[in-house]
Amino acid sequence: MERIYVIEDDDNIRDLIKIALEGFGYEVAAFEMAEDCLKQIESDRPSLAVFDLMLPGMDGLTAIRRIRKIESLKDLPILVLTAKDREFDKVAGLDGGADDYMTKPFGVMELAARIRSLLRRSTRVNVPEDELELYCLTLNKKTREVYCEGVKVELTLKEFELLQYLMENHNKVVTRDELLNQIWGYDYDGETRTLDMHIRTLRQKLGEKGSACIKTVRGVGYRFIRTEE
Repeated sequence: MERIYVIEDDDNIRDLIKIALEGFGYEVAAFEMAEDCLKQIESDRPSLAVFDLMLPGMDGLTAIRRIRKIESLKDLPILVLTAKDREFDKVAGLDGGADDYMTKPFGVMELAARIRSLLRRSTRVNVPEDELELYCLTLNKKTREVYCEGVKVELTLKEFELLQYLMENHNKVVTRDELLNQIWGYDYDGETRTLDMHIRTLRQKLGEKGSACIKTVRGVGYRFIRTEE
């Protein structure tokens, strides 16, 4: 399970982020002060860190700069989440070592999507070039072939792309808007029921065991999980 550090001094916002990210399948450790995070981060490296900039004691930007001086943490994905919304602040944050910058108030769906994007970019070098193998399913990106328990499954282009995106984000809740944007493009203006139709036909083709991996998260989207869950 991917672990995320959240450094935020506002109790309500910190708790909101922690609960939301845990709901998306992440393990979360929350800190009120940057100093407490720095004491732990080198010996217990997370998958990603979310930093507020305005913190008691050491500010977030100083903490990020210190992290970037540690050899083992130079490539750690860092997202800034702050109320400082001036262009100067954004440039300073990104130049100071942050990989992405969000301003408050924020939506948890966008936060989760940005985190997924950062994690994908950071782990891309470790992902097999051509093949995904999860539970009973095997997907080959190069040949565009899918097998369920060794049996080949014939999919359309969009069905294949949907399955690939869900498998690449397994255990995470992927929103309907995110799927529409990723598979059909940001300029897609069709009805969202198109997504539901493709999910339905994809489940039918994967059969009982394969389709059980794709869970509906009511009112949000979908999640690819182990069939035992």
